[in-house]
Amino acid sequence: MHLYNAWLPPPVAEKCKEEEASFLLVVNSVRNSWRPDYPDSVYSTIKWISIIDLYLRAKSTVSLEDAKALMEIGLDIFFASNGKLYVQVRWGNILIKLLKKYRKDICLRVPWRPFYDTLMSTHFIRNPGAEGWRLRQRHFETITSLVRFCRVLFPSGSAAEIWTEFSDFIKTCLDLWALVPNCHFWDLQWADLVARCIKNYSTIDWEGFLPILFTRYLNMFEVPVANGNGVYPFSLDAPRNARFLFFNRVSNPTKAIAKSIVYLLKPCGSTQVYFGKLANLLEQFYHPSNGGRWTHSLERLLRYLVIIFKRRLLHEQEVTYLCRSLVKGKSSEIFLGKSERAAFVKIVLQFVDRAQYSKNESLAESAAAASSSLSYIEPTLVLPSMISRFHMALETLTATHQLRAAVTAVAYVGRALFLSKISASSIIADDINNSSADAYGGLLAACLSNALLGMDANDPPKTLATMQLIGSIFSNLAILDDDENLPAFLPNINFSEWLDEFLCRLFSMLLHLEPSSTTSEGVHTSSSGTFLVDDGPYYFCMLEILLGRLSKPLYKQALKKIAKFIRTNILPGAVAEVGLLCCATIQSNPEEAAPQLIDPILTSIASSLEGTPVSGFGGGSSNMLFSTKATLPPALETAVEYQLKILAVAISYGGPVLLKYKGQLKETIRSAFNAPSWKVNGAGDHVLRSLLGSLVLYYPMDQYRCIACHPDAGALEEWASTKDSLNEQLLQAPKWHIPNDDEVSFANELLDLHLRSPLDDLLTICQSKNRSDLGLEKERLKVTLLQIDSSLQGVQSCLPDFHPSIRSGSKDQDLSFPFVVGESGASVGSSELREKAAEIVHIACKYLLEARSDDSILLILLIRIMDALGNFGSIEYDEWSNHRHAWKLDSAAIIEPPVNFLVSSFAKGKKRPRWALIDKAYMHNTWRSSQSSYHLFRINSSLSPSEHLYSLMSDLLSLSLHNYETVRKSLSRIFKRSPFLVVKCVPTLTKCLRDSSTPEHAVLGACAILSTRTVLRQLTLLFVKYNIQFSGLSKTIYSTLEDTSDGLSFEDLISKISSMSFDLNGIHWRYSLMANRVLLLLVTASKSVNLSPKVWSETAGHFLKSLRSQVPPTRMLAISALNVLLQESPHRLSQEKKLAGGNLKSPLEDALIQVFSETGFFEETLNYLSHDHIIPDSEGASSRGNRGTISNAIDKSITRFYFDFAASWPRTPTWISMIGGDNFYASFARIFKRLVQECGSPVILALQSSLEESSVAKERAKQCVAAEVLAGVLHSDVGGLSESWDSWIMSLVQKIIVNPTVESTPDWAASIRYAVTGKGKYGIKMPILRDRILDCLVKPLPHIVSTNIVAKRFSFLAAALIEISPPRMKDVEVKFHGTLLGELIDCMNFSSAQVREAIGVTLSVLCSNIRLLTASRHMHSQESSEQIATYSIGDTSWDHHLIKRASELAANIQNTNQSPNLDPQAELILENGHENDVVKDDIKWMETETSSKDLSILAKAAFELLKWHIIPQPDLGKAVSLLISSSNDSNWRTRFATLTYLHSFMYRHTFLLSAGDKRQIWAQIEKLLKDSQVEVRERAATVLAGLMKGGDEDLANEFRDRAFREALSLYKKRRLRNSGLDVPAAFMHGSVLALVASVLSVPYDMPSWLPDTVTLLARFIGEPSPIKSTVTKAVAEFRRTHADTWIIQKDSFTEEQLEILVDTSSSSSYFA
Repeated sequence: MHLYNAWLPPPVAEKCKEEEASFLLVVNSVRNSWRPDYPDSVYSTIKWISIIDLYLRAKSTVSLEDAKALMEIGLDIFFASNGKLYVQVRWGNILIKLLKKYRKDICLRVPWRPFYDTLMSTHFIRNPGAEGWRLRQRHFETITSLVRFCRVLFPSGSAAEIWTEFSDFIKTCLDLWALVPNCHFWDLQWADLVARCIKNYSTIDWEGFLPILFTRYLNMFEVPVANGNGVYPFSLDAPRNARFLFFNRVSNPTKAIAKSIVYLLKPCGSTQVYFGKLANLLEQFYHPSNGGRWTHSLERLLRYLVIIFKRRLLHEQEVTYLCRSLVKGKSSEIFLGKSERAAFVKIVLQFVDRAQYSKNESLAESAAAASSSLSYIEPTLVLPSMISRFHMALETLTATHQLRAAVTAVAYVGRALFLSKISASSIIADDINNSSADAYGGLLAACLSNALLGMDANDPPKTLATMQLIGSIFSNLAILDDDENLPAFLPNINFSEWLDEFLCRLFSMLLHLEPSSTTSEGVHTSSSGTFLVDDGPYYFCMLEILLGRLSKPLYKQALKKIAKFIRTNILPGAVAEVGLLCCATIQSNPEEAAPQLIDPILTSIASSLEGTPVSGFGGGSSNMLFSTKATLPPALETAVEYQLKILAVAISYGGPVLLKYKGQLKETIRSAFNAPSWKVNGAGDHVLRSLLGSLVLYYPMDQYRCIACHPDAGALEEWASTKDSLNEQLLQAPKWHIPNDDEVSFANELLDLHLRSPLDDLLTICQSKNRSDLGLEKERLKVTLLQIDSSLQGVQSCLPDFHPSIRSGSKDQDLSFPFVVGESGASVGSSELREKAAEIVHIACKYLLEARSDDSILLILLIRIMDALGNFGSIEYDEWSNHRHAWKLDSAAIIEPPVNFLVSSFAKGKKRPRWALIDKAYMHNTWRSSQSSYHLFRINSSLSPSEHLYSLMSDLLSLSLHNYETVRKSLSRIFKRSPFLVVKCVPTLTKCLRDSSTPEHAVLGACAILSTRTVLRQLTLLFVKYNIQFSGLSKTIYSTLEDTSDGLSFEDLISKISSMSFDLNGIHWRYSLMANRVLLLLVTASKSVNLSPKVWSETAGHFLKSLRSQVPPTRMLAISALNVLLQESPHRLSQEKKLAGGNLKSPLEDALIQVFSETGFFEETLNYLSHDHIIPDSEGASSRGNRGTISNAIDKSITRFYFDFAASWPRTPTWISMIGGDNFYASFARIFKRLVQECGSPVILALQSSLEESSVAKERAKQCVAAEVLAGVLHSDVGGLSESWDSWIMSLVQKIIVNPTVESTPDWAASIRYAVTGKGKYGIKMPILRDRILDCLVKPLPHIVSTNIVAKRFSFLAAALIEISPPRMKDVEVKFHGTLLGELIDCMNFSSAQVREAIGVTLSVLCSNIRLLTASRHMHSQESSEQIATYSIGDTSWDHHLIKRASELAANIQNTNQSPNLDPQAELILENGHENDVVKDDIKWMETETSSKDLSILAKAAFELLKWHIIPQPDLGKAVSLLISSSNDSNWRTRFATLTYLHSFMYRHTFLLSAGDKRQIWAQIEKLLKDSQVEVRERAATVLAGLMKGGDEDLANEFRDRAFREALSLYKKRRLRNSGLDVPAAFMHGSVLALVASVLSVPYDMPSWLPDTVTLLARFIGEPSPIKSTVTKAVAEFRRTHADTWIIQKDSFTEEQLEILVDTSSSSSYFA
């Protein structure tokens, strides 16, 4: 039995033993519900899924045989439900949960082939259905998740079979990945795959792959390098279909990177070295001052590094402990030893040190959690750093925020500090010496002492962190007392004195608290709104732990002070805080605390209310002179309300001790309800609810008292885990409050006084005919309803539910079906009392709606009462959902991880304090009680809800149509528990929608109910709400409709709906739109019913007509419908060959021809469709996604009925932004293509005149539609298309090319691109008109044309080239590329900049195709590859000639000081990213700042892309030589640009460069420190500072030593006045800049060499500019970056050095 179930209250725990038998009944019921011979019976099994989930969530103990049988049945149902997506989603999700829990304990074999078949048939075959895209998406996620959990259960040999199916697919993906660099999506997928391989295949030698792996990992973090913005400038995205295929949808690859790094670690491996270099490079970006968009990915890296490292160590520990024989075998060779663990922890601590003070809360939290986890692995490394950081935070003055982070970190490592103290003398942690252990104890003592200073009402974050620290420390101690044991752990701490000081600080803080927000004056508001309650549970939890662990003397000491504080202060602004203080005090020791807290409060309340007016509403007699004008004095009202509310909170866990104050409590509650103050009445409501709960509910007692001490230290508590075998002490169930007879009797008395009696009063009021004083009646009604609500809220589900109704014919054995058990407390009252309340409330509702329908307070109270009466268990569920009482139970501060090298025992799971586990068990019982009878009426057909529930439902329905929005409440709770009640409400709700005279508020209320998910699930209509889950229409619907006696057939139904869907039928257009949608739903869902061709043809014709609709959403829905209905394509040439000799006519052809043969049909259609294109006003704006004038989200959801399962277009990446085409809608082109394929040549002929007219229209929208239609026609591949091309289409395309209109160029380019797109499933089949289209485009233009037309032609060519697949190019296409290449190279110096840009774009695409073709054919070793490799122009290969020509043009521009735009040549070189030597030789001109402004801007853009480019390792040597040569260029701007790039180059290739190349680059940069140009010198210093932050440590150390010696030598020589030393200014400045680089390379640390270096730098302040300004700026930057920790770091300097720094930092005086 699970620990939470074993620790349930004894009455409940005993009943849990029956759940195993009841689970077997559920399994049998599922088996009986499903009949394999009747496919639709799978729907009858869905109702059991919630019950199965209930057992899993309840952690019930069930037989493994039963669990296995259920999984077998579930899998059979899943496989038998192929095509029933909703059923598969529901069963798939529950199977995942079952497998997750039981798959390791059962023997089960699951075939993989059915999963594959289901996946392919549902998601990889064009199968448009009526389910909606949301359900299909959920189905895909479910089946992929199910496969992941089932794969360990596949039969042997399955892996080889699956690989056979997917080997080609994987190979294709591998090829594509190599061709798509810097694509975030593919990097993520392959990083995940590589990480899985590294983890599972430890025998592979990964050493040779480490350089490239770490290079990829480093560059996946988009951080700013060399003043960059940290974002890849030309990001690539994956197609939607590709994204849909992969389960991994995380936003960044950090988890995969962390997994790879952790599992690459092994003894004597080099991974640690690479990981260290990676950490050195990324460390700086963890610092608070370096935050940005990259912070999230770095936080995830830190988090996953620690998590996965712990998983690996846990696995190795399990193997070591369970299979000790393996330790001496091969497996031990890859296990991490102490040195490897220490090295890893040391590297991760670099991140932690920087991140702990981050302004990003998530990163700071992760850093603290990492410290906690690592402290159990390597305490000698982690804990000393914690100590130093804490003391540093205490001493710092300029960064007080550090104290909060330091306190949180100590709270997280508190347990490790105590365990380290124990382990100091043990062999487990032999490296923890006694001095270290003393330091740990001293830290804890210092934390407790200084924590008191952190309690500040004006600093909420620090206060909450302090309380978390106190709770964390005291959760470890068995008892708090000044005995001889605790000083060993907490030296110099006197708990008696500490407790006094703590309470003084606490009281002072409570006195100065101010609500953080306006406090609500509602009846049920108890929180005062301060941060102690609103911002987390730390305050109350800290009090519970502290007071629960105090020894008796200390508890009495604390109680005395608390009681005095309560008696002497009234704090209305801290009601909840003071109440929680009293609650924690009483909970710890009710017998001691009650006389000093409860009794004085009761006495004070009684004396305060003595002599005040009494209404008599709460019971007893009223004052004779009482009237509605009677009030309490404001001060008295505030004081009484305050005392009542703190009393309500204080007695929450009083239990039997409250019986001593029975009379006083009854009188106090009565007086509160009788008081003439609504605030006091509300406070009395709190007291009554709390008192009833304290008397009758189950809750733990002595929860925070230690019962099991640590075996090695009696002063510490032993923590426990739910997965481990516990000793007898830890296994001992907690002490629960089980109500005794006296408590139950007292509770029943209270119910008589405040439930039965108010119910009688309520009935009297409602039936009374004497209405003399309406104001007094209102007040009486308010108090009466308040008492009823308080009583029901207080007893919760302890008041028995209604007696269920028994359906006629039911047998006795069918009346009870036990599910999971749960009770919130002892039973009080009776079902009859609940039924009486329901009857009277029904009468009251009727009265209030008639007489007081405008009183919202009364109606809201009535609704709360109805909710408590009808929704049995809902109060417990709300408490469980909103539970914040027991701390964050997953906080690292109270978790001892299973990976723990501080103890000798081995734990299977996380250990927590016993109080935390008890709290989880308490909440588990609360949840169980809310679910015990929740599903009763769903499953048991013998039972139905009580008639009283129907009356409550009717009343709530009436209130849901009320004119006050605050009164209108949803019926969802009742519907969820009893869904068949929906049928009772639907007629009333739909009537509100049908009746035009219905008030608006009633319509709004009806819509709010009908739109709920629960209602929609139960409605048996033919549509669902906007694509939410739909399971498909049952075939029985159609057969029933066809067999009706009145002659109405299914076809008649479709015809009737079709008649409603026309725009001109007098109904609102939205009704017409919905009718169209229902029509499409019926037709698509009836495919398996063999619907007559007539219905199909009429429906297709109807939607074709709808293209001319004046309503934009109707046109959009028609587009979707035609994409679904036009599927046959008999006139397509491939189909004609298959059907040769047969009838090629489509069943839809006649109906469609009849429609488009109407005069002017296509002219009107194209005109209306043009209205659906929103052309942006600005060129930069994009209209993608803006379909027509559909602005309403609901209208869009209606039109998006059909999920487009056709291949997404474009299939190829759109990496040339100039082509545009955002206004081109592929779905429009697709329907015209389908229409042509359905009807053949008649459509082409009918479109001719419309296309010719629209193609030359002045409006761009009309040209855009014409482009879509022409694209669809050209791509149709039907018989007769070639003839039409020859007769009129080719001339039309030529006219379009020479059309002077340029605005529509992107749209026509997209049309050309669509027309030449590959066909077939994989897009590899060439359209029949592709060659002719290319020939048409390549034909020369007339001699005299505008430059716009020339640019347009090249844009069309670029669009066409993009869609050609290089690996599958035919010979004619290869030849076409060669011809076009020569033309483009000859035109590179065209006079027009616009044309040159278009040529550059086209060249980029063309060269990319040639490169890919060459790579593909070389890869496959085809003979024809020679044809591509020998492309030549003259005696030079095409690429050499192209680059030579581009370089010549660039040189001419620089020499002649002209400025034509030649960006394309730069672009094509970098976009294609090829690595041959000639390209590298011509990078130089791209770096150069030239006199051509445009060329300079474009070259910089291309150069920015080069900064992200990773050069293959074989070419790095040549690249280094080029860069060094460029850095020696005579043009200083070239040297400057080269330095800028060198920083990025070194960063990107740090794992690939050889030691010689690195040293060569360092030497060159150091040389440039003394360059003749000051800008170059300063840039060299900046680059060197960056390289030293994360570069090679040896090179950095050598440079620092050399720079210091040289500068020191210069300084000494300059001090000798008679030396006659004449040092060049550049040389002197370079030496100073070398010091500057060294100082700025460590902006936040204080290494041992830094004081001497920065002091020497400051000594050069007397030199002339630019040396003086350089020194001043560098020292100022040093002071700024070290300001936070200067109070400690200044101790590293001598007094003389500090004086020099002060002199350097001081401002010059005017009088000096």
